[in-house]
Amino acid sequence: MAGKVGLVTGAAGGIGRAVVRALAEQGAAVAAVDRDGDGLRKSVAELTRSGLPVTAYPADVTDAAEVEETVAAVEERLGPVEYLVNAAGLLHVGEVRELSGRDWADMFAVNASGVFHVSRAVVDRMAPRGRGALVTVASNAAATPRAKMAGYAASKAAATMFTKSLGLEVAQYGIRCNVVAPGSTETRMLWSMWQNDGGRAHTLNGNAADFRVGIPLGKIAQPEDVAAAVLFLLSEQAGHITLHDLTVDGGAALGA
Repeated sequence: MAGKVGLVTGAAGGIGRAVVRALAEQGAAVAAVDRDGDGLRKSVAELTRSGLPVTAYPADVTDAAEVEETVAAVEERLGPVEYLVNAAGLLHVGEVRELSGRDWADMFAVNASGVFHVSRAVVDRMAPRGRGALVTVASNAAATPRAKMAGYAASKAAATMFTKSLGLEVAQYGIRCNVVAPGSTETRMLWSMWQNDGGRAHTLNGNAADFRVGIPLGKIAQPEDVAAAVLFLLSEQAGHITLHDLTVDGGAALGA
């Protein structure tokens, strides 16, 4: 991946930050995108101090015009984007009857519309060049019902099918589009779901009240576990893989 350019959204922390590091360690120049400008700059400063080629681009993926300006700026400064990773995500937990319309709309704005805006802007530039690889970080909740996560699951399911449909359209240009579906991963998003000290145990061992099995491998994923799967799907090792959904959840969805 040396000398190539990657763009990663949701880059300020969690899985997105791990993907940025993984790409940069492979020699790619990485455009790190996140709407949390302060968090993004702090994260990028830590990575650049390690000698990694990462540049911060504060931007809101829900704003189509801002996305277009950002992608144009990335290509002007760093060069043509070869790799896109849609890792920006938003979670609001709550039963459907308690979920506000704003919470629902916000999740779809980031998790689905954000993927649309960024993917369209990048793929529109990839197509004339006849190459490129895209990975959307979705969730195992996109295929497995989760209590109190209906909005999140629905938005991630939308992102999953969007990515696969896009992949079908742009395969003729040599562009591959795949999905990585993580389960519980050590991030702030997961920690925000734990209401008490028993949260970790419920995640690992399951919770019958929520019809949720635990994690057969007996451990919670690290962001680097997910980043490794993303990197594989971007790489030439996956050169004949497209429209694929790779679940990285320790068996929590029982292969669904």
